[in-house]
Amino acid sequence: MDLLKYLEQVASDPKSADFKQTINLIDEYYQFSPASFKNGQIYNEAGNNNGSCKIFALGLLKGLSKETTLALFGEHYFDGVLKDPEGNSHQNIRNFMDTGWSGIAFDTEALQPVK
Repeated sequence: MDLLKYLEQVASDPKSADFKQTINLIDEYYQFSPASFKNGQIYNEAGNNNGSCKIFALGLLKGLSKETTLALFGEHYFDGVLKDPEGNSHQNIRNFMDTGWSGIAFDTEALQPVK
């Protein structure tokens, strides 16, 4: 699937997102370089939480809304977080829910277009 069509689909139907498909599309359209990033009070070292790194980097590059970006986490967001609101799994998702884009800061660029 085309990345832009996928992002439009997720924006209009958030539950259509699938984490693995999101990551596969990012890998198809971008060269990934692990990058350190801050997400609220969490500091992620380069190479850790690469899935979150890729999704947040894509969200910034494409100017995605907080809601669409959260949906890109697919089942991790809808099942792992929303169905367990008091849980402590998926801290990057939970922090982003609280701080949004104001809490995200990258030390270096994580994604470079290849297409």
